[in-house]
Amino acid sequence: MKKIFISSDHAGFKLKENIKMYLDKKNYRYFDLGPENSNRVDYPDYAHKVAKKVKLNKNHVGILVCGSGTGMNIAANKHKNIRAAQCFNLKSTKLSRLHNDANIITLGSRLLKKKNVLNIINVFLNTKFEGGRHLKRVKKI
Repeated sequence: MKKIFISSDHAGFKLKENIKMYLDKKNYRYFDLGPENSNRVDYPDYAHKVAKKVKLNKNHVGILVCGSGTGMNIAANKHKNIRAAQCFNLKSTKLSRLHNDANIITLGSRLLKKKNVLNIINVFLNTKFEGGRHLKRVKKI
């Protein structure tokens, strides 16, 4: 069974909580790696926590939320075998999985509407990597 690890910074905390309610409703098993409230925190600390868990198993995935999605993306991608994708819509999300085998999605709470985020999460969790010609490219990363 796929494990989902989720985290945010203070700017993404509220959206992270909404995502967790959605995951509960859909009966997904997830692990919240913090923070536990909206007090100011440093996003790299939480991006690193999720990246370390996701890289332990190729079936693990992560969801990271900060104000823009960019900081979390940069920090997560510092880890070997992590392919974090900053997604803004359904197409960018689907392609990140189909072509890049993204194993972490990063989202900007200040840039996306909650309804769109929940649809994006659904696409991320239910789209499989195509492999084929894309596998060769992913291996070059």
